[in-house]
Amino acid sequence: MLEPSSSEEEDDDIGSSFNSGFNGGSSHLEPPGGVHQNGGPPRVPSPMSVDGSMAKIGGGRGQENRGRVDGRGSPSPSLVSEKTLTEAELQEKQQKEEEERKTRIQLYVFVLRAIAYPFNAKQPNDMTKRHQKVTKEGLEKLRAKVDSFLKGETQIPCDEAFQNAVHSYNDIFLKSERVTGLVNGGGLSQHDCRDVFKHQIEKRIRTIPEIDGLSKDTVMTSWLAKYDAITKDDEQRRPGQRLPTAMLGNEVMTKEQLYDLFQQILNIKKFEHQLLYNAMQLDSMDEQAAAIRRELDARREKVAMMEKDRRLMPKFVLKDMEGLYIEEMNAAINLLKGNLESLPVQQGAAKEGKIKFGKIKPGKRRSSMLSRSQSSLSRGAPDEADDSHVAQLSKSDVVLTFQIEVVVLEVRNLKSVPPNRIIYCTMEVGNSDKLATDQVEASKPYWDTQGDFSTTHCLPVVKVKLYSENPGMLSLDDKELGKVVINPTPLSSKAPEWYKATVSKGSQDQELKIKVAVRMDKPMNMKHCGYLYAMGKTVWKKWKKRYFVLVQVSQYTFAICSYKEKKSDPSEMLQLDGYTVDYIEPAGAMFYHMNLEGGKFFFNTVREGDSVLFATEDEQDSHNWVMAFYRATGQAHKPAPPVTTAKTTSLNKNQGDADRARKHGMEEYIAADPIDFDHHKLFSKLQCLSLDWRLGDPFASLGWFTPGQVYVLDEFCARYGVRGCYRHLCYLSDLLDKCEKHTVIDPTLIHFSYAYCASHVHGNRPDGVGTVTQEEKEKFQEIKERLRVQLEYQLTNFRFCFPFGRPEGALKSTLSLLERVLMKDISTPVPQNEVRSVIKKSLENAALVNYERLSEEARIEADLANPQEDMVGEVIIPPARKLEDLIRLADLCVDLLRQNEEFYAEAFAWFSDLLVEHSEIFWSLFAVDMDSVLSEQPPDTWDSFPLFQILNDYLRADDNLKNGKFHQHLREIFAPQVVRYVDLMESSIAQSIHKGFEKEKWEIKGNGCATSEDLFWKLDALQSFIRDLHWPDPEFGNHLNQRLKMMACDMIESCIQRTYNCFEMQLKKGILLNPTDYVLPSEICAMVNVVLDAKNQSLKLCAVDGVDVGNQKPEANSKPKKHKYHTKIDDMIEKTSANMRIQLVGKLVSVLDKTLSKLGAYDEGSMMGSFLSFANKKINVTGTGTDLGKSYVSFVRINMDTVTKRIADDLWVLNVMEKWYIDQVELLSKWLTERLDKSLHPYQCTCLAHIVKKIYTEYELQGLEEDRLQCGQYQAIEQRMATEEATCALTNAEATENGEDSDDEKRKKSVQKSKMKKEESREDGAKVQRQSSKAPPPPVREESSDTEVDSEDEKPKKQKAKAKPKPKEKEKQQQPPSQTGKDESDFDSIEDGGKIPMAAAGAVKDALATGGVDKVADIGKESVAQAGKMLTKGIGGFAGKAFGSFF
Repeated sequence: MLEPSSSEEEDDDIGSSFNSGFNGGSSHLEPPGGVHQNGGPPRVPSPMSVDGSMAKIGGGRGQENRGRVDGRGSPSPSLVSEKTLTEAELQEKQQKEEEERKTRIQLYVFVLRAIAYPFNAKQPNDMTKRHQKVTKEGLEKLRAKVDSFLKGETQIPCDEAFQNAVHSYNDIFLKSERVTGLVNGGGLSQHDCRDVFKHQIEKRIRTIPEIDGLSKDTVMTSWLAKYDAITKDDEQRRPGQRLPTAMLGNEVMTKEQLYDLFQQILNIKKFEHQLLYNAMQLDSMDEQAAAIRRELDARREKVAMMEKDRRLMPKFVLKDMEGLYIEEMNAAINLLKGNLESLPVQQGAAKEGKIKFGKIKPGKRRSSMLSRSQSSLSRGAPDEADDSHVAQLSKSDVVLTFQIEVVVLEVRNLKSVPPNRIIYCTMEVGNSDKLATDQVEASKPYWDTQGDFSTTHCLPVVKVKLYSENPGMLSLDDKELGKVVINPTPLSSKAPEWYKATVSKGSQDQELKIKVAVRMDKPMNMKHCGYLYAMGKTVWKKWKKRYFVLVQVSQYTFAICSYKEKKSDPSEMLQLDGYTVDYIEPAGAMFYHMNLEGGKFFFNTVREGDSVLFATEDEQDSHNWVMAFYRATGQAHKPAPPVTTAKTTSLNKNQGDADRARKHGMEEYIAADPIDFDHHKLFSKLQCLSLDWRLGDPFASLGWFTPGQVYVLDEFCARYGVRGCYRHLCYLSDLLDKCEKHTVIDPTLIHFSYAYCASHVHGNRPDGVGTVTQEEKEKFQEIKERLRVQLEYQLTNFRFCFPFGRPEGALKSTLSLLERVLMKDISTPVPQNEVRSVIKKSLENAALVNYERLSEEARIEADLANPQEDMVGEVIIPPARKLEDLIRLADLCVDLLRQNEEFYAEAFAWFSDLLVEHSEIFWSLFAVDMDSVLSEQPPDTWDSFPLFQILNDYLRADDNLKNGKFHQHLREIFAPQVVRYVDLMESSIAQSIHKGFEKEKWEIKGNGCATSEDLFWKLDALQSFIRDLHWPDPEFGNHLNQRLKMMACDMIESCIQRTYNCFEMQLKKGILLNPTDYVLPSEICAMVNVVLDAKNQSLKLCAVDGVDVGNQKPEANSKPKKHKYHTKIDDMIEKTSANMRIQLVGKLVSVLDKTLSKLGAYDEGSMMGSFLSFANKKINVTGTGTDLGKSYVSFVRINMDTVTKRIADDLWVLNVMEKWYIDQVELLSKWLTERLDKSLHPYQCTCLAHIVKKIYTEYELQGLEEDRLQCGQYQAIEQRMATEEATCALTNAEATENGEDSDDEKRKKSVQKSKMKKEESREDGAKVQRQSSKAPPPPVREESSDTEVDSEDEKPKKQKAKAKPKPKEKEKQQQPPSQTGKDESDFDSIEDGGKIPMAAAGAVKDALATGGVDKVADIGKESVAQAGKMLTKGIGGFAGKAFGSFF
């Protein structure tokens, strides 16, 4: 299990001034065994190496220094309080601290010299850029910013998709404990966080469908910009603000920055650095070059001693390597000497104190310094140790070039010329060209003109002359007023001075002065100059004062030359090779000559067989010359000035700095001879401290040094002879120590150092075989074993060492490094089986580690490890709770393996089978817990199916794990449960059908009734559930599918049979006394809908892909098609639907049959017909035939609307309408055919005429085709009715009542509007049905005698939100039935009158238009009317009531 560690165990003593930047990440997430180790992408090889074969990336510390004290300040608090320490222990502790301090200061001295004058290394500028790391505080701030965004507290606009992406990023990545551990190890950068977010949104954006005009790249860019806005740093650096040294992790540093860097690394105080800097003369390149020469001479002497005494050498693996070691040392010294010689003399020379003069006179030329190639004039070949052979210098080798700047500023005491006279000055140096100043008036003699000259004379002569312009017309030359002659030297004052001019004797300008500034630059190869007294045996044989110049020809060649005025070549010269310099007392100077006149302070240069005595008048000059000679000769002994008894001595700045350094105890560190120190141990300490500082800086360095650190460490190794193999061994040791303390280190960095050490130890270096010490070999074997164990551990804990694949490419680098470590030697590749066995073992252990971690998170592992009988006093966890935890664990396991595939599969590409095996082992561990939890579940519980869906959906999508061991085990566990579940569901559905239809009220609900809706929903839900299981075994899956289809077929068949039985029973109910009042019950419509819905549902519930009708197998080449599972269900549905249509139409046609039976009572020749005809004419007992026709038409309309609105299938409704129409026409035709030999009674005629015309119109509105409506029977009926109507009109038969027949248009609009509402309601219902399996029932129409069928009360609820009808339309809709009936009769009379075909009935037509049929009859039979008045009064009321109620 992974335990979070509260702090990192540190053996180092951390200074208080360094704690804030260095120990920021001491808390880490510990995987089992404890180390976090991450790697990065392949890096640019480190640029420098001692032997050129391997990148120099830093060093390490020695094995003996592993428990070292860091020494960057006060030591860490001890576990034992200082109060409890004895005096001896306190003294010992203080002594160790003081020794540590001295070591650090001495080490800093060597580092200062390496920085001040580098000649071996350069700062690399091609190293991989390191990004700023995320600290613990930074991670908390990042989480807070993301949470603030998710809460909507920011002003950043976003859509739901981006919000979900950020939410997922926050939950999966930012809140992960593994990320916290990576941050504690210093291995997570802000760039890594952005890369992880980018990787996640790339996957999301790929799933988003394409949007026209918006590319996915644009979406990606927009989302990244929003992420940057969320995570941007609030504290921006001010423009121009200087970066601290810790922030220069990627830049090339200046010397001052390097000084500051190593002050922090070695915990050196600022004043200590200043003392050392001044005392060591770090700003003097000559002093530093001289120190290097002395160091090289000392190393050469030490090599000579080793050659004589082999016991001084280290122990080597082979005895024969001792001679090779001497050659290596000499080659290293010669390489350093060659590097030093290759540097030009001018390099690094300072130009402090340069005075800026005024502008150059236009047209005047500024001369440039001559640059001459200073080739290496070494004393012999690089490998020659004998210094006796010296290359003699010629006088041309020491020629110097000086740059002289002359500035004329002002003239004073000019009296000989008028104030308005023009004057000017000229300048010349030696025989060079003259330069002139500007011309000014004598009253304003001021200039600011500079003249630049170049000369090779060490003692040049500068002449400045003053001229006045000659006013004469014929004069050729201007008049010279005076001149100044100056003899400058490089040591002369650079400030402007007044010089007295030389004038003619009779001139008035005897006090004429010219203010001139002369600067003579010191050439880079001239180290010192001045006047000396000198005398020697071979040169300067006379004691006199001469002008001397110390010239550096090359890094190892110097000459002291004497010059005369106006001469470029030295008069005499002495090459200083082999000479030493020292002070000498005046008494010792008498040894050269007894009568030496001139000179007070003496020093001499001595070589075997020769010596030269020098003297100065000033003590300071003597010190300066001695130090210049000391640096030139490269001697080991530093001259010390003689002790004088004088009261005051003038000391120079360097002497004062030395005294101050001596006062603070720094002199001993400065004067220490580098040859006396073990630089290997010093370097290991320096490298270790540098690594500590680097890991504590603000960058996610992963152990890589900064360019400045690499530069200084390379220079230190080269200058002080640190062996490359030892350097990298120490570096590897330091890196492994950091790994064991949970710090993130780049495996590529370890790989570089290990490869170098392996090639060195195994003798396969690219530059040839080198010496290998016994210590290096032992240390390498130790590090190799440590590294192997560490790498195996990292592979075992790869999810924790490299969370989310960070650092990028680290896992792949680790595998590559493991293969290198397992190699026996550098040239023999390791067997592949050996590498695979190590990786396999690590991944097996990784499966256990990962599962234990997830088990703890899901709280399953503890429950399984503590059974119920052992949990005394503990609360028993119910099985349901355990199952919930198991499902949560399954989710975590699936997420874990998906992350493995996403972040680690690429690294294990060469070992993909091992990663698959790792996953199988992981699932096998899960299977143990799964079997245990499922065994505790009660029988017939189905809460475990979500577990199967989670696991099966993942496994079937993984080609490697699909049908694997765990997948097969999962099928075996859940197959019996699925079968049992289907059995129980089948029984439950069957029972629900039986009970449901027994209690069914046949109210319309959804597309059928309540029972049918519940049935189809259960069948569909069951099939969807089984289908969503995606059963992995095709055979068993097909079996389940076919069984469910069979079940659905049986259930639907039972449903249809029960519905049809109820339908028949409902139709058997009789019609009331008045048949035209019959309205089709809603129960019948509901039953029809059940059957029609069953037809639609059967296509989905009873169809199987690839199973043909009658269980016929499809052809081999034919594509599988959807077929009904059994043909009988289709046949049954069609048969039942047809029977329902026939019986329903028969029920409706029976109303017409009864109506025609009523009309048959008026048949001609019957006694009842004559009586009714007479009664109707006299007292209108039964009313008109139009009333009966309207009553039947109203019946047709109401039932049409009922069928149309309450039956969902339009095609079925249309078939019903068509059959109803045909049956009515047939019945009318049959009835009229039976009466061909009789004329129709006017009552019959008016009724049938109204019915025939109205049913045509009604069925036309219902959508029947014209050819169906205009059938032969209907045309015969229409002709018969036209004839009968004409006959009735000619014989003054009863006609229709007056009124306008205008309701057809209204009816037409009403039906069309009703159809539109039905279509809209059906579309809305389809939408609702897709969302819910149980749709609300449509509103039931109230039975009414009104002819308005589309009133507001009958509108579905979903149509209420539409626009209300206009007031006029509303009034029309709300008219009472009587008014509506009147309008209809009027419309009928107009229509009937308009269709009379005979022109002979014109008078009757007018009568019909004004009074109706009754008026026409009264006009023709007034006498009959008068005779029947008594009969009307006596029996009219009674008979009317009796016959009216009968009919």
